[in-house]
Amino acid sequence: MYDVRTIDLAAQELLKKAATDEIETVWDRFDAQQPQCGFGTLGVCCRHCIQGPCRIDPFGQGPSKGICGVTADVIVARNLLRQVAAGSASHVDHAHDAVEALDLAAQGKIDYPITDEGKLRAIAAGLGLDSNMEDVNALALEVVQAAYKDMGNMSRKPMNWVVAHAPKERVEVWEKLGILPRNPDREIREALYQTTMGMDADPLNILLAIAKQGLVDGYAGLKLTTDMQDILFGTPAPVVTESNLGVLKEDYVNLVVHGHVPLLSEKIVQWARKLSPEAEAVGAKGIQVAGICCSGNEVLMRQGVPLATNYLAQELAIVTGAVDTMVVDVQCIMPSLSKIASCYHTELITTMPVVKIPGATHIPFSLENADESAQEIVRKAIKAFTKRDPKKVHIPNYRTTIMAGFSVEAISGALAKLDAEQPLKPLVDNIANGNILGVVATVGCNNVKVTQDQFHVEMVKELVKNNVLVVATGCSAHALAKAGLMNSEGTEEYAGETLKGVLKAIGEAAGLKAPLPPVLHMGSCVDNSRIGDLVTALANYLGVDSAALPVAASAPEPQHEKALSIGTWAVTMGITTHLGVVPPVLGSKEVTELLTNGLTEVIGGKFYVETEPIKAAQGLIEDIKEKRKKLGLK
Repeated sequence: MYDVRTIDLAAQELLKKAATDEIETVWDRFDAQQPQCGFGTLGVCCRHCIQGPCRIDPFGQGPSKGICGVTADVIVARNLLRQVAAGSASHVDHAHDAVEALDLAAQGKIDYPITDEGKLRAIAAGLGLDSNMEDVNALALEVVQAAYKDMGNMSRKPMNWVVAHAPKERVEVWEKLGILPRNPDREIREALYQTTMGMDADPLNILLAIAKQGLVDGYAGLKLTTDMQDILFGTPAPVVTESNLGVLKEDYVNLVVHGHVPLLSEKIVQWARKLSPEAEAVGAKGIQVAGICCSGNEVLMRQGVPLATNYLAQELAIVTGAVDTMVVDVQCIMPSLSKIASCYHTELITTMPVVKIPGATHIPFSLENADESAQEIVRKAIKAFTKRDPKKVHIPNYRTTIMAGFSVEAISGALAKLDAEQPLKPLVDNIANGNILGVVATVGCNNVKVTQDQFHVEMVKELVKNNVLVVATGCSAHALAKAGLMNSEGTEEYAGETLKGVLKAIGEAAGLKAPLPPVLHMGSCVDNSRIGDLVTALANYLGVDSAALPVAASAPEPQHEKALSIGTWAVTMGITTHLGVVPPVLGSKEVTELLTNGLTEVIGGKFYVETEPIKAAQGLIEDIKEKRKKLGLK
């Protein structure tokens, strides 16, 4: 019965083991929820005041308005704005932690050295600061103060991080629409205020507020976070490792990092290497660190740590019986992990004050005690290894080679081998001559409503077959890595002939002695900003609005509010953005029409919903061809 739930063969094996072990998984809980509430699915349920909840009958036979007189169009728009604001809040909070880390590091108060001086100077120059300052720490503090100024901006002026980094043509569009964010916290607060009872009842105005939240997410969340983390931990460069649950090892201590913030996971990797002799002393051959979700993507890019799995299969990592400790930080963490861990020897460790799970061990993490916390976590994993029951261990023998770490800087570095003076020229030339039809970014989550990974993989195979270059982040990157689309063999097997030729030429010029993969791993969820940076660089190079580029985006299996905020940012950038799972907006014909068509004239981008992967790929290809035609390209 499980083969319709996931295409991941490792997950299929472990779902059978979970049933044998009497372990309830996310798929079982999804089945138990059927049928799901139709009002909530359509987005026509309002709980924004205590007179409700009010539900609008989508068939026109019951209530057509809420108690206060609000219509279905307004309810749907308000609900969506709150979801997007919540998604933005998760990334803005992540960004604040990263800025604080750079602040304390530059003051010498924590043991986090500034790793990428070049990135620091580039960011400083972009902000209009004196990037030639000799004192690196002093320059870092200048950048920190610029970030803090944006976060606490009480004026009407827009955030500098937006104006300094977005395509100037886009900034002009956003300014005319009145959606340039002033400071992230103020905009998120205003969104909550705007959607309370008795406030905004104009669906179009609410959708413009949603667009503003997309900019909050894109620049005060994604861009700011990635910039800070690159300065601290280094800008990623190509690295080769493996993905899928077969990366776990029976004769090693297996420590899995799960979540989204590298501030702790970087330290865990460091101390796992240092404390390997202690693991050997209890009979292990060493310590294997593996990653789930975006913490996995972060340490993959910079440390070569293998990827275990993505969101939906996080429980199955524990079901292997081989995970000694799973340490989590924030976002996309299932509370069920604690109960499942209790059925095995696995110790689940929470670390953040906003993520505590009953039954888990809580080891408080702070920047000041990072080394102490990391050592304690690693030693708990070593101790748990001694309690492992070999009879309960089953590690599926599935793992795939993955080449990752394609930051914009790494892509430019590879292209510079072909043209040192104008690194983007080879990419642009190959797009112009049709060798590369266009670029699609696949991002986001797994969603239990659809077969795990299938949409990501089938859609992307169709895209690359048609000579579309794909870049990926988040759980989409995990899915495509497991399917063999992030290695040179994937280029030979799946890429169209002209795309294959380009990837071979770049790979050989870069000294890889093999083609680049047909899908370039660009990082974690926050690293969608790298995609934004690449789009901005191409737009600036060509002197056109980013909305004119033959570029599109897709979230094949969105499930988190963050996916909606990231998608909104992409649409606000003027990019057609595909969703493979329908968000809760179909209860309003007006809102649906505005999101998928009406806003295009004013903002440039649109959402495109298609629940069949091949059709989705074909729709994105048609969108790219239309943009090529408008640019005068074949």
